[in-house]
Amino acid sequence: MDYKEIKFKAGIEVHRQLDTKKLFCNCPSLVNDTSKADVLFERRLRFSQSELGNVDEAALFEFKKNKKFVYEASSLSSCLVEYDEEPPHNINQEALETALQVCKMLKVEIFDELQVMRKIVIDGSNVASFQRTILVGINGKLNTSKGIVKIQSICLEEEAAKKIQDELTFTKYRLDRLGVPLLEITTDPSLQDPEHVKETASLIGMILKSTGKVKSGIGSIRQDINLSVNNKSRIEIKGFQDLRVMTKVIQNEINRLLTLKESKPEVRKINDDLTTSFLRPMPGSSRMYPETDIKPIQITKEVLSKIKLPELLSDKISDLEKLGLEKSIAEEIIKEEIDFNNYKTKYKNIEPKKLAEILISIPKEMNSRFNLNVSAEHLEKSLELLNNNQISFKDIPDVLKDLKNKSFNLEKYKKLDTNKLKDEILKIKKENPNLSNNALMGIILKKYQGKINPKEVFDILNK
Repeated sequence: MDYKEIKFKAGIEVHRQLDTKKLFCNCPSLVNDTSKADVLFERRLRFSQSELGNVDEAALFEFKKNKKFVYEASSLSSCLVEYDEEPPHNINQEALETALQVCKMLKVEIFDELQVMRKIVIDGSNVASFQRTILVGINGKLNTSKGIVKIQSICLEEEAAKKIQDELTFTKYRLDRLGVPLLEITTDPSLQDPEHVKETASLIGMILKSTGKVKSGIGSIRQDINLSVNNKSRIEIKGFQDLRVMTKVIQNEINRLLTLKESKPEVRKINDDLTTSFLRPMPGSSRMYPETDIKPIQITKEVLSKIKLPELLSDKISDLEKLGLEKSIAEEIIKEEIDFNNYKTKYKNIEPKKLAEILISIPKEMNSRFNLNVSAEHLEKSLELLNNNQISFKDIPDVLKDLKNKSFNLEKYKKLDTNKLKDEILKIKKENPNLSNNALMGIILKKYQGKINPKEVFDILNK
């Protein structure tokens, strides 16, 4: 498809939960708290007009459903702030510093004064009928394979409550997730095709993970895509969890839009078959107003000077590749947060590529082939033996099995010394006087697999 010809335009919003306490209280951010609910209450929410008397269309749409909202919570992960019975506390400094760090990584212009705003949300996902959000900076940039993508804005905001039941007359939410710090990164609509959208989402995700302050797992990251074709109205597709389906969903939506004479601006959800369906009208600017319970936050040069930038995960992967590691294994080492440099220093007699295989590939193979989970203790023991030249690299799987079964005996893996090796070769040669050296080599290697050096055998046979 010629995306220029159909005037394809797209931008992305990436939302990522931060692994800190909640944004405006000291409750832990246990987004999947399994504690028994000991708090239960109900609300009916209504919209507010803007300062100019305007009403947001999306808020009015939710209000007309006339639903009751039921909330359950555990007092271990929620408090009066989440119940909207107490004013918000001071902002979580760790979350704020992480937001500033990401802004600097994306070369965003950071405001010297941050104003907490209330964004009207009356679908029940926020008990107070609004979400607190802070515009931290604007006008950043991200380098991609297809040129620079501009970062329009970075916001720090509260995560919504988790929907656990949805009926015709009421919706039920759990509050452990409400108030968890959330970073929202928005690009301009310069993304050129579905693959470029996917690449941009992946790069932003990598930068966020490089901070070491983001949550991982299903639900911790969401991507919303804004797109249009042939200068038609903008469509927002909500809630991408998996980058692998992103290009297919976007392509399906393009095909749908191309069949329409006109399109209304609207928010759509992803269906199981990777098509989209109507969710609600597109929200407007009439749903934002200042939060009066929190003073503006000053961002001074002194504050910014203390924000240190982490090493990008992509750079760490590149460094490992320079050591001879395959990219997939290097990515796995970074993903598992393995301190490879420490292993390389500790086991300096093992070449990096083999070291990486022992840490990543071999444990996976042992699990899939033999249903054997390799313990850290046994892995360290096998590395120590190999580093001391007491076993060979090929012995590692068998050594791990023996250690697991408590049947390890070093004598089983002991290498033959040169004199004993010569005696064994002469013995085998006398027993098989008519065989060629190549045939003898095969017999010897099979009998003493892992205990001898093939090159040494070859040299002795030729002599």
